[in-house]
Amino acid sequence: MKLTWLGHAGWRLEAEEAVILIDPWLDGNPTFPAERKAEALEGATHILLTHGHGDHAGGVPEIAAEKDIEIFTMVELAGLLEGVKATGFNKGGTVDLGGVKVTMVPASHSSAYNGNPAGSEVGYVLKGDGKCVYFSGDTGIMADMEWIGAYFEPDIGILCCGGFYTMDMEQAAWAAKRYFDFETVIASHYKTFPALAQDAEALKKGLKGVDVLEPEVLVAIEL
Repeated sequence: MKLTWLGHAGWRLEAEEAVILIDPWLDGNPTFPAERKAEALEGATHILLTHGHGDHAGGVPEIAAEKDIEIFTMVELAGLLEGVKATGFNKGGTVDLGGVKVTMVPASHSSAYNGNPAGSEVGYVLKGDGKCVYFSGDTGIMADMEWIGAYFEPDIGILCCGGFYTMDMEQAAWAAKRYFDFETVIASHYKTFPALAQDAEALKKGLKGVDVLEPEVLVAIEL
């Protein structure tokens, strides 16, 4: 499995026969180098959206239309995406994306798309290449993490941890220790804006014995 940070909360996951873009907000993303957009999108087969906020879904329909890639997301948000192929499913549902099994799970945040209510915010559990990844999406600490950790037993956590809009580093570390048994935790949704944490030192401090990674934009992490 190969994971590549696209800046902010965007990710590229390569596993099985799939290249899945998760919340690929590229245009206007201050942490993404615009001149490398083609590299980020190369070979993409599917798109996942966790919710409709502009720093996650902004510009994504244009990417999907240009590359003829189907978007998978919450059913209400899918219904708002015009001019693209969009499959809406819901929490507890699982889709097979090129051999990667993707289950939608709860998150605790909010969701709107271009000013319209867009269903509820979500996270995802992705299984492929013998790995299980919990992608938190935008969330605060929530009790649902207990059953997500117990049921799926993910070994990799990609956790929002920048604070202000989501969990901060200390909260993410606490949740990871209480609800999960991760081998690897990767920081996400940080560094983008001044209000967010600019490094993951507090996450590392709170997760002794766990491999905590600070990703670099467009530098692949192979697991």
